[in-house]
Amino acid sequence: MAAFPFHIAATDGRARTGVLSTPRGDIRTPAFMPVGTAGTVKALTVEQVVATGADILLGNTYHLMLRPTAERVSRLGGLHRFMRWEKPILTDSGGFQVMSLSNIAKVTEESVTFQSHLDGSRHVLTPERSIKIQADLLGADIVMQLDELVALPATDDRAAEAMRRSARWGERSKAAFGHRDAQALFGIQQGGVDEALRSESARRLIETGYDGYAIGGLAVGEGHQAMVEVLDFAPAQLPADRPRYLMGVGKPIDLVEAVYRGVDMFDCVLPTRSGRHGQAWTWDGAINLKNARFAEDDSPLDASSDVSASRDYSKAYLHHLVKSQEILGQVLLSWHNLAFFQALMSELRAAISEGRLEAFRRAFSARHFASDTSA
Repeated sequence: MAAFPFHIAATDGRARTGVLSTPRGDIRTPAFMPVGTAGTVKALTVEQVVATGADILLGNTYHLMLRPTAERVSRLGGLHRFMRWEKPILTDSGGFQVMSLSNIAKVTEESVTFQSHLDGSRHVLTPERSIKIQADLLGADIVMQLDELVALPATDDRAAEAMRRSARWGERSKAAFGHRDAQALFGIQQGGVDEALRSESARRLIETGYDGYAIGGLAVGEGHQAMVEVLDFAPAQLPADRPRYLMGVGKPIDLVEAVYRGVDMFDCVLPTRSGRHGQAWTWDGAINLKNARFAEDDSPLDASSDVSASRDYSKAYLHHLVKSQEILGQVLLSWHNLAFFQALMSELRAAISEGRLEAFRRAFSARHFASDTSA
């Protein structure tokens, strides 16, 4: 029996909406998780993140294990208490950052050895150590198995090697995790863009048995169309009665297309990263507040929003803040962007419940691609 009940309330085609219930609160799906890389969602207070409607956020194992160290977070009461977030937290395994950020990384069957991008210090991460950090030291509600990431494009042989090692590391992660009533463990499907490799990965994950299943190894260089083609088959290879989590994705159009194909959970740094660079996401795509055309635009980003950043500040004022490099501009745009992503999830949940997802998808895509407003 899975640690957390997952109730699917409605379906529309392959899309689902429901609730993943945890001891720290319900997660409405489809769900978008703001990324709290180093114990903070960049530029925002916990209260601002809560105000966007987020049910869960993501913490980053790699960054926290290096600074301030997982052991220190544990001594200070765990990640929830450390950052004052009372709702559920999902932590990634650290594998992605080890492969993408460390100065040197060496992968063997036993572990991955890497040098910190901060000071060059040497560290060893095993499946068992990753579980210890996430579950015991940080105290995450949802814990991810350690996997091996391969950037795309990759050869079939390289994708197969990483997928099979990830499956074996998943077995070790499961053994280290054991059985816990108040925490859940998710396995990660790998296999690049190859349907047969993805199928083998899914079969091995199901044999091991997890509380939820993630689709990994996408948004790593393959492009939107290739990602969508993988999502045409990958979610259906995973159990229908457990949550499906697409890791590290993405742009609003990516989220809509993934939900349409049966994905339930997402995370991405895009909302806050965009906000720090003067970009705001809207129902008509992204707009660049650096653009001079907003210098005297007295309209807000979204007059109907419940969030102050979206409703109460003019584009002209935001343009001024961005051009002046004022920190408040980064705060307001990051806050707005997260609120927009949560509003999108809310609209997707409603569209599925009401059986109108196809119409919503078509209308959203038409508005998104109608014009390039980001320049």
